[in-house]
Amino acid sequence: MAAYLIRRIIQMVIVLFFAALTTYLLFSIAPGGPLTGLAESQRKITAEQIALIRAKYELDFYFPWRFSRWLTGLPNGPLVIGGQNLFANVPVGCYMERQSPPSCDQYLYLADIPKYHPDVKSSKGIIRGDFGLSNGITVGRPVWEVIASRLRPTLELSILSLFLSLLIGIPMGIYSAVHQYSRFDYIFTTLAFIGTSMPTFFFGLLLILILSVMPVFWQDQLPWLLRLPPGSYVSPRPYEIASWLPRIQGGSAIDHFLHLIMPVTVLTMISIAGWSRFVRASMLEVLRQDYVRTARAKGLIESVVINKHALRNALIPFVTIVVFALPGIFGGAIITETIFAWPGMGRLFIDALGRNDWPVALALVFITAVLTVIATLLGDVLYTVVDPRIRFS
Repeated sequence: MAAYLIRRIIQMVIVLFFAALTTYLLFSIAPGGPLTGLAESQRKITAEQIALIRAKYELDFYFPWRFSRWLTGLPNGPLVIGGQNLFANVPVGCYMERQSPPSCDQYLYLADIPKYHPDVKSSKGIIRGDFGLSNGITVGRPVWEVIASRLRPTLELSILSLFLSLLIGIPMGIYSAVHQYSRFDYIFTTLAFIGTSMPTFFFGLLLILILSVMPVFWQDQLPWLLRLPPGSYVSPRPYEIASWLPRIQGGSAIDHFLHLIMPVTVLTMISIAGWSRFVRASMLEVLRQDYVRTARAKGLIESVVINKHALRNALIPFVTIVVFALPGIFGGAIITETIFAWPGMGRLFIDALGRNDWPVALALVFITAVLTVIATLLGDVLYTVVDPRIRFS
Protein backbone atom coordinates (compact mmCIF):
# COMPACT_ATOMS: atom_id res chain seq x y z
CA MET A 1 0.00 0.00 0.00
CA ALA A 2 2.84 2.40 0.87
CA ALA A 3 4.58 1.76 -2.47
CA TYR A 4 1.29 2.33 -4.29
CA LEU A 5 0.72 5.67 -2.51
CA ILE A 6 4.25 6.86 -3.26
CA ARG A 7 3.82 5.95 -6.92
CA ARG A 8 0.47 7.71 -7.11
CA ILE A 9 1.80 10.85 -5.41
CA ILE A 10 4.61 11.07 -7.96
CA GLN A 11 2.06 10.70 -10.76
CA MET A 12 -0.10 13.38 -9.17
CA VAL A 13 2.82 15.85 -9.08
CA ILE A 14 3.53 15.24 -12.77
CA VAL A 15 -0.14 15.63 -13.71
CA LEU A 16 -0.45 18.86 -11.70
CA PHE A 17 2.66 20.31 -13.32
CA PHE A 18 1.32 19.78 -16.83
CA ALA A 19 -2.14 20.98 -15.74
CA ALA A 20 -0.58 24.17 -14.37
CA LEU A 21 1.52 24.66 -17.50
CA THR A 22 -1.42 24.16 -19.86
CA THR A 23 -3.73 26.39 -17.84
CA TYR A 24 -1.16 29.16 -17.54
CA LEU A 25 -0.41 29.00 -21.26
CA LEU A 26 -4.09 29.24 -22.21
CA PHE A 27 -4.68 32.20 -19.91
CA SER A 28 -1.51 33.88 -21.17
CA ILE A 29 -2.62 33.83 -24.80
CA ALA A 30 -6.22 34.76 -23.96
CA PRO A 31 -7.27 38.38 -24.58
CA GLY A 32 -7.53 40.67 -21.58
CA GLY A 33 -5.34 41.35 -18.59
CA PRO A 34 -4.34 44.26 -16.34
CA LEU A 35 -3.66 46.58 -19.30
CA THR A 36 -7.04 45.95 -20.93
CA GLY A 37 -9.08 49.10 -21.40
CA LEU A 38 -6.29 51.59 -20.67
CA ALA A 39 -6.08 52.69 -24.28
CA GLU A 40 -9.84 53.22 -24.45
CA SER A 41 -10.12 54.99 -21.10
CA GLN A 42 -10.38 58.75 -20.85
CA ARG A 43 -7.71 58.96 -18.16
CA LYS A 44 -4.19 60.09 -19.00
CA ILE A 45 -1.94 57.09 -18.41
CA THR A 46 1.73 57.94 -18.36
CA ALA A 47 4.40 55.66 -19.74
CA GLU A 48 5.74 55.10 -16.23
CA GLN A 49 2.33 54.04 -14.96
CA ILE A 50 2.00 51.51 -17.78
CA ALA A 51 5.53 50.30 -17.10
CA LEU A 52 4.71 49.93 -13.41
CA ILE A 53 1.68 47.79 -14.26
CA ARG A 54 3.78 45.65 -16.59
CA ALA A 55 6.40 45.21 -13.88
CA LYS A 56 3.82 44.57 -11.16
CA TYR A 57 2.29 41.69 -13.11
CA GLU A 58 5.58 40.64 -14.75
CA LEU A 59 4.26 41.09 -18.29
CA ASP A 60 7.69 41.76 -19.82
CA PHE A 61 9.24 38.44 -18.84
CA TYR A 62 9.62 35.61 -21.27
CA PHE A 63 6.97 32.93 -20.81
CA PRO A 64 9.22 30.26 -19.18
CA TRP A 65 10.44 32.66 -16.49
CA ARG A 66 6.99 34.16 -15.96
CA PHE A 67 5.54 30.68 -15.50
CA SER A 68 8.39 29.70 -13.17
CA ARG A 69 7.84 32.77 -10.97
CA TRP A 70 4.09 32.08 -10.87
CA LEU A 71 4.62 28.41 -9.98
CA THR A 72 7.69 28.45 -7.73
CA GLY A 73 8.59 32.10 -7.14
CA LEU A 74 11.97 31.56 -8.83
CA PRO A 75 13.85 33.49 -10.07
CA ASN A 76 12.93 36.10 -7.48
CA GLY A 77 13.70 39.77 -7.01
CA PRO A 78 14.48 42.37 -9.69
CA LEU A 79 15.84 40.59 -12.74
CA VAL A 80 18.87 42.55 -13.94
CA ILE A 81 21.59 40.09 -14.96
CA GLY A 82 24.89 41.83 -15.77
CA GLY A 83 24.79 43.28 -19.25
CA GLN A 84 22.57 40.59 -20.68
CA ASN A 85 18.83 40.48 -20.27
CA LEU A 86 18.13 36.76 -19.97
CA PHE A 87 14.64 36.93 -18.50
CA ALA A 88 12.65 39.86 -19.85
CA ASN A 89 11.65 40.88 -23.34
CA VAL A 90 13.02 44.41 -22.83
CA PRO A 91 16.07 45.97 -24.55
CA VAL A 92 19.27 45.54 -22.55
CA GLY A 93 20.07 49.25 -22.55
CA CYS A 94 16.89 50.00 -20.65
CA TYR A 95 18.42 48.34 -17.56
CA MET A 96 21.98 49.62 -17.73
CA GLU A 97 21.77 53.37 -17.16
CA ARG A 98 19.32 56.08 -16.25
CA GLN A 99 20.02 58.00 -19.47
CA SER A 100 18.22 55.42 -21.58
CA PRO A 101 17.40 55.85 -25.26
CA PRO A 102 13.89 57.05 -26.26
CA SER A 103 12.86 53.48 -27.11
CA CYS A 104 12.95 52.65 -23.38
CA ASP A 105 10.47 55.30 -22.26
CA GLN A 106 7.66 52.76 -21.90
CA TYR A 107 9.68 50.61 -19.49
CA LEU A 108 10.42 51.02 -15.81
CA TYR A 109 13.82 50.17 -14.41
CA LEU A 110 13.26 46.88 -12.60
CA ALA A 111 16.29 47.61 -10.42
CA ASP A 112 14.58 50.78 -9.15
CA ILE A 113 11.18 49.16 -8.43
CA PRO A 114 11.89 48.06 -4.81
CA LYS A 115 13.33 51.48 -4.02
CA TYR A 116 10.62 53.72 -5.44
CA HIS A 117 7.66 51.31 -5.48
CA PRO A 118 7.86 49.02 -2.42
CA ASP A 119 4.31 47.78 -3.06
CA VAL A 120 5.57 45.86 -6.11
CA LYS A 121 6.86 42.55 -4.77
CA SER A 122 7.95 39.33 -6.35
CA SER A 123 5.54 36.41 -6.14
CA LYS A 124 6.53 33.55 -3.84
CA GLY A 125 4.88 31.04 -6.16
CA ILE A 126 1.64 29.12 -5.90
CA ILE A 127 3.40 26.12 -4.37
CA ARG A 128 3.95 28.39 -1.34
CA GLY A 129 0.38 29.65 -1.34
CA ASP A 130 1.05 32.96 -3.10
CA PHE A 131 -1.35 33.33 -6.03
CA GLY A 132 -0.41 36.91 -6.78
CA LEU A 133 -2.62 40.00 -6.77
CA SER A 134 -6.07 40.53 -8.20
CA ASN A 135 -6.18 42.99 -11.09
CA GLY A 136 -9.90 43.17 -11.78
CA ILE A 137 -12.28 42.28 -8.95
CA THR A 138 -10.39 44.01 -6.12
CA VAL A 139 -7.28 45.56 -7.63
CA GLY A 140 -4.13 44.98 -5.62
CA ARG A 141 -5.70 42.60 -3.12
CA PRO A 142 -4.03 39.18 -2.69
CA VAL A 143 -5.85 36.48 -4.62
CA TRP A 144 -5.94 34.16 -1.62
CA GLU A 145 -7.85 36.78 0.41
CA VAL A 146 -10.37 37.16 -2.42
CA ILE A 147 -10.88 33.38 -2.53
CA ALA A 148 -11.11 33.08 1.27
CA SER A 149 -13.83 35.73 1.38
CA ARG A 150 -16.01 33.60 -0.93
CA LEU A 151 -15.19 30.19 0.57
CA ARG A 152 -17.75 30.10 3.38
CA PRO A 153 -20.86 30.75 1.22
CA THR A 154 -19.77 28.06 -1.24
CA LEU A 155 -19.10 25.49 1.50
CA GLU A 156 -22.48 26.16 3.10
CA LEU A 157 -24.30 25.74 -0.19
CA SER A 158 -22.34 22.76 -1.52
CA ILE A 159 -22.06 20.70 1.66
CA LEU A 160 -25.72 21.13 2.58
CA SER A 161 -26.93 20.20 -0.90
CA LEU A 162 -24.51 17.25 -1.06
CA PHE A 163 -25.69 15.91 2.29
CA LEU A 164 -29.37 16.21 1.38
CA SER A 165 -28.92 14.66 -2.05
CA LEU A 166 -27.08 11.65 -0.61
CA LEU A 167 -29.58 11.31 2.23
CA ILE A 168 -32.52 11.26 -0.17
CA GLY A 169 -31.09 9.96 -3.43
CA ILE A 170 -29.45 6.73 -2.23
CA PRO A 171 -32.52 5.32 -0.39
CA MET A 172 -34.76 6.27 -3.31
CA GLY A 173 -32.49 4.50 -5.79
CA ILE A 174 -32.33 1.38 -3.60
CA TYR A 175 -36.08 1.25 -3.05
CA SER A 176 -36.76 1.77 -6.77
CA ALA A 177 -34.39 -1.08 -7.69
CA VAL A 178 -35.82 -3.50 -5.12
CA HIS A 179 -39.38 -2.69 -6.25
CA GLN A 180 -38.66 -2.66 -9.97
CA TYR A 181 -41.65 -1.98 -12.27
CA SER A 182 -43.80 -0.92 -9.33
CA ARG A 183 -45.88 2.25 -9.37
CA PHE A 184 -43.25 4.03 -7.27
CA ASP A 185 -40.54 2.95 -9.72
CA TYR A 186 -42.43 4.39 -12.70
CA ILE A 187 -43.13 7.69 -10.93
CA PHE A 188 -39.58 7.89 -9.65
CA THR A 189 -38.11 7.16 -13.09
CA THR A 190 -40.27 9.82 -14.71
CA LEU A 191 -39.29 12.47 -12.15
CA ALA A 192 -35.61 11.48 -12.40
CA PHE A 193 -35.66 11.90 -16.17
CA ILE A 194 -37.28 15.31 -15.79
CA GLY A 195 -34.69 16.31 -13.18
CA THR A 196 -31.70 15.23 -15.26
CA SER A 197 -33.00 16.83 -18.46
CA MET A 198 -34.13 20.14 -16.96
CA PRO A 199 -31.48 22.90 -17.34
CA THR A 200 -30.24 24.27 -14.04
CA PHE A 201 -30.84 27.88 -15.01
CA PHE A 202 -34.44 27.12 -16.01
CA PHE A 203 -35.13 25.32 -12.74
CA GLY A 204 -33.64 28.22 -10.75
CA LEU A 205 -35.63 30.87 -12.63
CA LEU A 206 -38.77 28.76 -12.23
CA LEU A 207 -38.33 28.66 -8.46
CA ILE A 208 -37.78 32.42 -8.33
CA LEU A 209 -40.96 32.92 -10.36
CA ILE A 210 -43.06 30.58 -8.19
CA LEU A 211 -41.70 31.38 -4.73
CA SER A 212 -40.73 35.05 -5.04
CA VAL A 213 -42.58 36.77 -7.90
CA MET A 214 -46.01 35.15 -8.07
CA PRO A 215 -46.82 35.51 -4.33
CA VAL A 216 -46.50 39.28 -4.75
CA PHE A 217 -49.29 39.30 -7.38
CA TRP A 218 -51.45 36.86 -5.39
CA GLN A 219 -51.06 38.44 -1.98
CA ASP A 220 -54.60 39.88 -2.06
CA GLN A 221 -56.27 36.59 -3.01
CA LEU A 222 -53.89 34.29 -1.11
CA PRO A 223 -52.41 36.29 1.78
CA TRP A 224 -51.05 33.14 3.46
CA LEU A 225 -48.50 32.48 0.70
CA LEU A 226 -44.84 32.85 1.67
CA ARG A 227 -42.54 35.09 -0.39
CA LEU A 228 -38.97 33.90 -0.28
CA PRO A 229 -36.07 36.27 -1.04
CA PRO A 230 -35.03 35.78 -4.69
CA GLY A 231 -31.28 35.88 -4.18
CA SER A 232 -28.14 37.09 -2.42
CA TYR A 233 -26.56 35.83 0.83
CA VAL A 234 -28.45 37.98 3.34
CA SER A 235 -30.75 40.98 3.10
CA PRO A 236 -29.45 44.43 4.06
CA ARG A 237 -32.76 45.53 5.62
CA PRO A 238 -35.85 44.01 7.32
CA TYR A 239 -38.56 42.50 5.10
CA GLU A 240 -41.78 40.45 5.24
CA ILE A 241 -42.33 36.98 3.84
CA ALA A 242 -46.07 37.02 4.68
CA SER A 243 -48.49 39.52 6.14
CA TRP A 244 -49.37 37.20 9.03
CA LEU A 245 -45.72 36.64 10.08
CA PRO A 246 -43.35 39.04 11.86
CA ARG A 247 -40.75 40.92 9.87
CA ILE A 248 -37.45 39.21 9.22
CA GLN A 249 -34.40 41.11 10.34
CA GLY A 250 -31.72 41.40 7.66
CA GLY A 251 -28.54 39.49 8.47
CA SER A 252 -30.19 37.23 11.04
CA ALA A 253 -29.95 33.42 11.07
CA ILE A 254 -33.54 33.11 9.81
CA ASP A 255 -32.80 35.54 7.00
CA HIS A 256 -29.76 33.50 5.93
CA PHE A 257 -31.78 30.26 6.09
CA LEU A 258 -34.48 31.73 3.84
CA HIS A 259 -31.85 32.76 1.29
CA LEU A 260 -30.46 29.21 1.32
CA ILE A 261 -33.74 27.47 0.49
CA MET A 262 -33.95 28.03 -3.26
CA PRO A 263 -30.29 27.49 -4.29
CA VAL A 264 -30.04 24.40 -2.06
CA THR A 265 -33.27 23.07 -3.55
CA VAL A 266 -31.95 23.47 -7.10
CA LEU A 267 -28.64 21.72 -6.41
CA THR A 268 -30.26 18.98 -4.33
CA MET A 269 -32.95 18.11 -6.86
CA ILE A 270 -30.48 17.99 -9.75
CA SER A 271 -28.12 15.74 -7.76
CA ILE A 272 -30.90 13.47 -6.52
CA ALA A 273 -32.09 12.84 -10.06
CA GLY A 274 -28.67 11.75 -11.29
CA TRP A 275 -27.35 9.88 -8.28
CA SER A 276 -30.53 7.96 -7.53
CA ARG A 277 -30.65 6.70 -11.12
CA PHE A 278 -27.05 5.57 -10.86
CA VAL A 279 -27.71 3.73 -7.57
CA ARG A 280 -30.81 2.11 -9.06
CA ALA A 281 -28.91 0.82 -12.09
CA SER A 282 -26.05 -0.46 -9.94
CA MET A 283 -28.43 -2.20 -7.52
CA LEU A 284 -30.35 -3.87 -10.35
CA GLU A 285 -27.11 -5.33 -11.67
CA VAL A 286 -26.09 -6.64 -8.25
CA LEU A 287 -29.50 -8.11 -7.40
CA ARG A 288 -29.19 -10.43 -10.40
CA GLN A 289 -25.92 -11.94 -9.16
CA ASP A 290 -25.70 -15.54 -7.97
CA TYR A 291 -24.52 -14.69 -4.45
CA VAL A 292 -27.68 -12.63 -3.85
CA ARG A 293 -29.90 -15.52 -4.91
CA THR A 294 -27.82 -17.85 -2.74
CA ALA A 295 -28.28 -15.56 0.27
CA ARG A 296 -32.04 -15.58 -0.23
CA ALA A 297 -32.05 -19.36 -0.70
CA LYS A 298 -30.25 -19.75 2.64
CA GLY A 299 -33.22 -18.09 4.34
CA LEU A 300 -31.74 -14.69 5.17
CA ILE A 301 -34.26 -11.94 5.71
CA GLU A 302 -34.65 -9.47 2.85
CA SER A 303 -33.21 -6.48 4.73
CA VAL A 304 -29.96 -8.38 5.41
CA VAL A 305 -29.74 -9.48 1.77
CA ILE A 306 -30.23 -5.93 0.53
CA ASN A 307 -28.13 -4.01 3.05
CA LYS A 308 -25.28 -6.43 3.68
CA HIS A 309 -24.84 -8.38 0.47
CA ALA A 310 -26.23 -6.21 -2.33
CA LEU A 311 -25.81 -2.60 -1.25
CA ARG A 312 -22.13 -2.78 -0.34
CA ASN A 313 -21.19 -4.15 -3.74
CA ALA A 314 -23.53 -1.75 -5.54
CA LEU A 315 -21.83 1.26 -3.93
CA ILE A 316 -18.38 0.42 -5.30
CA PRO A 317 -18.88 2.28 -8.62
CA PHE A 318 -20.87 4.96 -6.79
CA VAL A 319 -17.76 5.86 -4.75
CA THR A 320 -16.17 7.28 -7.89
CA ILE A 321 -19.00 9.75 -8.37
CA VAL A 322 -19.13 10.81 -4.73
CA VAL A 323 -15.41 11.54 -4.36
CA PHE A 324 -15.46 13.72 -7.47
CA ALA A 325 -17.96 15.93 -5.67
CA LEU A 326 -14.97 17.17 -3.63
CA PRO A 327 -13.77 19.61 -6.33
CA GLY A 328 -17.37 20.71 -6.78
CA ILE A 329 -17.62 21.60 -3.09
CA PHE A 330 -14.77 24.08 -3.53
CA GLY A 331 -15.58 25.21 -7.05
CA GLY A 332 -19.21 25.93 -6.30
CA ALA A 333 -22.14 25.81 -8.69
CA ILE A 334 -21.44 28.42 -11.36
CA ILE A 335 -24.94 28.63 -12.85
CA THR A 336 -26.84 28.37 -9.57
CA GLU A 337 -24.70 30.94 -7.78
CA THR A 338 -25.02 33.33 -10.71
CA ILE A 339 -28.80 33.03 -10.90
CA PHE A 340 -29.30 33.56 -7.16
CA ALA A 341 -26.50 36.16 -6.82
CA TRP A 342 -24.82 33.88 -4.29
CA PRO A 343 -21.37 35.25 -3.36
CA GLY A 344 -19.50 31.96 -3.74
CA MET A 345 -16.71 30.46 -5.80
CA GLY A 346 -18.84 29.85 -8.89
CA ARG A 347 -19.88 33.46 -9.15
CA LEU A 348 -16.32 34.57 -8.34
CA PHE A 349 -15.05 32.57 -11.31
CA ILE A 350 -17.61 34.17 -13.63
CA ASP A 351 -16.72 37.63 -12.30
CA ALA A 352 -13.01 36.95 -12.77
CA LEU A 353 -13.52 35.92 -16.39
CA GLY A 354 -15.82 38.86 -17.07
CA ARG A 355 -13.32 41.37 -15.63
CA ASN A 356 -10.24 39.74 -17.15
CA ASP A 357 -8.90 38.99 -13.68
CA TRP A 358 -6.61 36.16 -14.77
CA PRO A 359 -4.78 35.69 -11.41
CA VAL A 360 -8.06 34.86 -9.65
CA ALA A 361 -9.30 32.64 -12.48
CA LEU A 362 -5.95 30.85 -12.65
CA ALA A 363 -5.96 30.21 -8.92
CA LEU A 364 -9.48 28.76 -9.00
CA VAL A 365 -8.69 26.46 -11.93
CA PHE A 366 -5.44 25.23 -10.37
CA ILE A 367 -6.99 24.58 -6.95
CA THR A 368 -9.79 22.65 -8.65
CA ALA A 369 -7.18 20.57 -10.48
CA VAL A 370 -5.41 19.81 -7.20
CA LEU A 371 -8.67 18.72 -5.57
CA THR A 372 -9.51 16.58 -8.59
CA VAL A 373 -6.32 14.53 -8.40
CA ILE A 374 -6.74 14.22 -4.62
CA ALA A 375 -10.29 12.97 -5.17
CA THR A 376 -8.98 10.38 -7.62
CA LEU A 377 -6.53 9.04 -5.04
CA LEU A 378 -9.19 9.15 -2.31
CA GLY A 379 -11.56 7.14 -4.49
CA ASP A 380 -8.95 4.43 -5.04
CA VAL A 381 -8.30 4.21 -1.30
CA LEU A 382 -12.01 4.04 -0.50
CA TYR A 383 -12.37 1.07 -2.84
CA THR A 384 -10.41 -0.99 -0.31
CA VAL A 385 -12.80 0.10 2.43
CA VAL A 386 -15.96 -0.75 0.51
CA ASP A 387 -14.57 -3.98 -0.96
CA PRO A 388 -11.94 -5.75 1.24
CA ARG A 389 -11.00 -7.99 -1.70
CA ILE A 390 -9.27 -5.06 -3.41
CA ARG A 391 -5.58 -4.78 -2.56
CA PHE A 392 -2.93 -2.41 -3.91
CA SER A 393 0.66 -3.46 -4.33
